[in-house]
Amino acid sequence: MADLFDKHGGFRRLHSFTLATIVQLDTLRFCRQFLTQDPRQADTKFYDPKGRQYDQMTQAARSGRQNIIEGSERSATSKDTEMKLTDVARASLSELRGDYEIFILDLGQLPWSVHSPEAKALNAISLDNAPFNDDMVHESAKHALEQRKKYARWLDAGDAVVVANAMLIIIGRALNMLKSQIESQGKTFEATGGFSERLMAKRIEAREQEKTVAAPDCPQCGKAMRRRQSARGDFWGCSTYPDCKGTRPV
Repeated sequence: MADLFDKHGGFRRLHSFTLATIVQLDTLRFCRQFLTQDPRQADTKFYDPKGRQYDQMTQAARSGRQNIIEGSERSATSKDTEMKLTDVARASLSELRGDYEIFILDLGQLPWSVHSPEAKALNAISLDNAPFNDDMVHESAKHALEQRKKYARWLDAGDAVVVANAMLIIIGRALNMLKSQIESQGKTFEATGGFSERLMAKRIEAREQEKTVAAPDCPQCGKAMRRRQSARGDFWGCSTYPDCKGTRPV
């Protein structure tokens, strides 16, 4: 039965998951630092007194990461569901990217150009592969924090616009990775089919085997016979039919 199920899990090794973890953690930090300040402070330029923006951004960040997890785990029995959940993760992160963009625009500034030195420096950062042994949860968390250090120069800046711009670029990289994942998942589904297709094939195979269990040999060619049905009732027919038309009564 093992060949019925696709490999599943393994999301902790994905760079997209590592980036989604960083995005969720730093969205929480961003919202706590920049969306809950007292509006009476002179340096406060953006305030979210009812928490609506805070809630939307943190939930979108959470959805991005959690749907990568769920999609990976569901891949064992449904490639279709895996692709849909990966796409939900991508949509959630796209929504979050829109929030960071409007935050920058609301302050009268523009997102960094892809040709700017800061954007080029961020995009040049490469992630290390996750080194796992026997403690996946602990090692995955440690790996994500280690990779975050590569972005700390921007993410730990006290300037909200700098942090928001860095998040725009990090989210953009995660979105590109998720797009590639969906394309890869689609190719795998096209090549190997889905769980339901394999389950049906197994069931048909089992039924065919049942027909040959304890079956007599064909009186004409000596091959195994299969139980068959006709308008007159069941009978044994040669398994090589129509090459051999041998029959026996049941």
